[in-house]
Amino acid sequence: MLLSEMKQGEKGVVVRIAGKGALRRRLLEMGVVKGTEVFVEKYAPLKDPVELVLKGFHLSLRVEEAAQITVERSLQGTG
Repeated sequence: MLLSEMKQGEKGVVVRIAGKGALRRRLLEMGVVKGTEVFVEKYAPLKDPVELVLKGFHLSLRVEEAAQITVERSLQGTG
């Protein structure tokens, strides 16, 4: 599933980062790499951007940017 499809409070693991160019490179530089656990902390009031927690820091991405990241939902559930 796409990271942009996850709901608030869900955890997932990055499986793939699509796209090319500056966006992909920027995501990789910020630590969004295959195998990274991502927690969807919250969405902004108008559902864009989304605030994520990964590797001990908070990262806000536009929903269109999050749609470039494929994740596998964690079996641990929420929280």
